Amino acid sequence: MQDDLFGVAYPPGLAVLRGFALAQAGELLEMIGQVSAVAPFRNMVTPGGHAMSAAMTNVGLGWVTDRKGYRYTAEDPQTGVTWPDLPEALVGLGERAAEASGFTGFRPDGCLINRYSVGAKMGLHQDINEGDMTAPIVSVSLGLPAVFLFGGLNRGDSTMKIVVEHGDVVVWGGPARLYYHGVMPVKVGQHPLTGGVRYNLTLRKAV
Repeated sequence: MQDDLFGVAYPPGLAVLRGFALAQAGELLEMIGQVSAVAPFRNMVTPGGHAMSAAMTNVGLGWVTDRKGYRYTAEDPQTGVTWPDLPEALVGLGERAAEASGFTGFRPDGCLINRYSVGAKMGLHQDINEGDMTAPIVSVSLGLPAVFLFGGLNRGDSTMKIVVEHGDVVVWGGPARLYYHGVMPVKVGQHPLTGGVRYNLTLRKAV
C-alpha cells in the first residue's frame, strides 16, 4: 500500500503525486489551447450511441470512440488530419511521474485530453485498448477539482474516492493496471486559470 498525504492507503500499483505537475501547469494549458485550435474538443459517441459528457481531443496517437468501436488512430477521424504531435515536455512529465511511482522505462506515445464542464463525468471503465499492458497510465489534473473513483478488477467492486486537484498526477500500473476507474460529476466552481472547467491529460503507451 502507498500512503497519501491525507492518510489514505492506496492499493499496490496506484500512486497519487500531489502537485507534481504544478510547475508545468501554465505550459500545459497553453498547449491545450494550441491543440484544440487544430483538433477541436468534441463529445465523442460510444459504440452504443451515447454521447460522452466529457469533451475530448488528442495529441500523438489518439484514442477515439464511435459506432465502429474504441480504438487508437494516428488521424483525427473528424478531419482525416494527423493528430497534433505529442510535445516532448508532456512526454517528459509522463516519464518523470511514472519513475516517481516506481515504473521505469515508460515513454508515452499518445495523450487523451478531456475537458470536463460542470456536471461532466466519466463512468467506471478499464483502459484495455493499449498494446502494452506492462506500461502504466499517467493522468494529470488541471483546473477544477474532481473526485476520481478507483475500484478493482470487476465493475462491481467497491471504489475508493480520491479528490484530485490542479497539478495532481495519478499513476496506476502493475497489479492495478486493469482496475476499473472513473470520475464523478464535476461540481460548480471557478479556477483562476481554467474558469469553470477541469482538464485531464491521460498519457498512455498505445502500441
